[in-house]
Amino acid sequence: MNRPLYSFLFFCASLFFILPGYSQKGTLFIIGGGSRPPAMVQEMINLSRLNTTTAKAVILPLSSSQPDTSAYYAIRQFTREGIPESAFMTLIISAEYPPTQDDLQAILDADLIYLPGGDQRRFMRAIEGTAIKATIQQAYQEGALIAGTSAGAALMSEKMMTGDERNRAEYTGEFRTIEADNMIINPGLALLPQAIIDQHFVWRMRFNRLLSVIAERPGMLGIGIDESTAIIVEGQQARVTGVGQVLVLRNRNGYRIEDGLLGARNLQLDLLLAGDTFSLTP
Repeated sequence: MNRPLYSFLFFCASLFFILPGYSQKGTLFIIGGGSRPPAMVQEMINLSRLNTTTAKAVILPLSSSQPDTSAYYAIRQFTREGIPESAFMTLIISAEYPPTQDDLQAILDADLIYLPGGDQRRFMRAIEGTAIKATIQQAYQEGALIAGTSAGAALMSEKMMTGDERNRAEYTGEFRTIEADNMIINPGLALLPQAIIDQHFVWRMRFNRLLSVIAERPGMLGIGIDESTAIIVEGQQARVTGVGQVLVLRNRNGYRIEDGLLGARNLQLDLLLAGDTFSLTP
C-alpha cells in the first residue's frame, strides 16, 4: 500500500478509537442525586472491582464549594460497605494548584473515578487549561468506572446542562416555560457525547427544562434521572438501577419557534423503572 495513504488511514483509525464515546472499555454510573442506597453503592463497588485488594479510587470533589467535606462523605459511602479508606485518593485542584503528572497518573490508574455533587460549572472552571478532562476520557476508554452524582452526573455530557436561563438572570429552580434559546448549555466532560443528562429530575420537576433543551437539538438524547436512581452505561446500552425513575426523551424531527415559544412534533418519551434498559442511539 502507498505509504502516505497507509499513514492517513492509520491516523483516521486512531481518531476513531480515541474520540469520546467510541470504543470505550469503561462504564459510566450516572446518579441523579439524593441519597445512594446501599445496594447502589455495592453495585458501584462490584462494577469497579473496588472490593479487590489492589483496587484504587480517585475522588474529584471539584464541583463543591467545600471539597474536603464533599470528599469525606463520598468516601464514607464506600467505607460503610467495607472498602478500606486507604483505597481512596482525593484530588483537589484549581488554577493556583494545577494537577501534577502524578495526579494525572493516579486518575489513569484508578478503577473508580467518583465525581460528587455541587455546581458542575465550578468543576469545569477548576480543570480549565489542565489535562484533567482528557485524562478522565482516557481512563474511561481504558476501562475505568466513572461515577458521578448530581453535578457529577451533569458533567458526563458533552453538551452540559448548567441550570441557568438566559431569560432570567436569577436562578429559582422553577422552569415554567418552554422557550427558544433560553437554557444555557456549556461544554462538559464529553463521556456521553450523544446525550444530555438532567438530575434530581422527577423530584424537582425539571421536565420543562429538559424538553426545552432537546426540542432545540434534534438528534440528541435527553435523559432525566431522579434522585436515588442511576443509569449504568456500557457501550451503547444503558440500564436503570435504584429506587426512582428515568425519563428518556428523543426528538428525531425538527422544531419551530413562534413568539419565542418552542414547538415540536412526534417527540418520543419513555419513562423507565429499575431494571429497564434502553439504547443510547438518539
